[in-house]
Amino acid sequence: MTTEPTDTPETAPVSRAAAPPYGTPETPRVAVRGEARIEVEPEIARIVVTIGARGTDRRTALEDLTRRNSEALALIKSYGTAVEKLETGTFSISPELTRRGRGERVRAYHGRVHLTAELADFTALGELTTRLADLDLSQVNGPWWALRPDSPAHGEARRKAVREAVQRAREYAEALGARLTALVELADEGAETPAAYGMPLGAGALRSRSFGSAESADTAPALDLEPQRQTVYAQVNARFTMTPPDLTR
Repeated sequence: MTTEPTDTPETAPVSRAAAPPYGTPETPRVAVRGEARIEVEPEIARIVVTIGARGTDRRTALEDLTRRNSEALALIKSYGTAVEKLETGTFSISPELTRRGRGERVRAYHGRVHLTAELADFTALGELTTRLADLDLSQVNGPWWALRPDSPAHGEARRKAVREAVQRAREYAEALGARLTALVELADEGAETPAAYGMPLGAGALRSRSFGSAESADTAPALDLEPQRQTVYAQVNARFTMTPPDLTR
């Protein structure tokens, strides 16, 4: 018969006490928040094109919608590399019922298809926007100005926020006659909390214009668009240790 060895006071492992979250009198901690806000020119613009069709029967509505959708796609693709992305969104066709009489009768069919185009050439954007608005039963919404996800502006804002956090912590330490000794923690604001879905657009991140269908003309005038500057915001939380303060000052 064997027995498990038991720890004695001499052999029991010594547990290390967790460091106080707010430091000690010998090693105080200072917690700060660094913020940065910069404005830069937009890099891309998005427009949403809605193509419509109406017919007294379903087949006519579908044929008109297919033809107009092809015309809009061909027009957008004709701008070549100026269009970085082109996507087809929702498609719908629905009957319009008469409001008179006891029975349900179809008065007409309405069809719609949505296209989304993303451009980086803002000169081509103004011309393309008005040419699309000039198509039959078309509607153009936008532009929505934005930065690319990998834009250098995001990194610039983050670096500026970190520098601001270090400067703020240094000023606190100097006010107490101390100096910073080490960085304990650096975290994005909200990094330890679940991210919310459907984040709203920040103020100034959206500007839109709407255009109804126009009468056919030899040449649609190019729309003069003024790109909207984008605000990039970064925020970090930082904790530092510092030397003991001189409280006799």
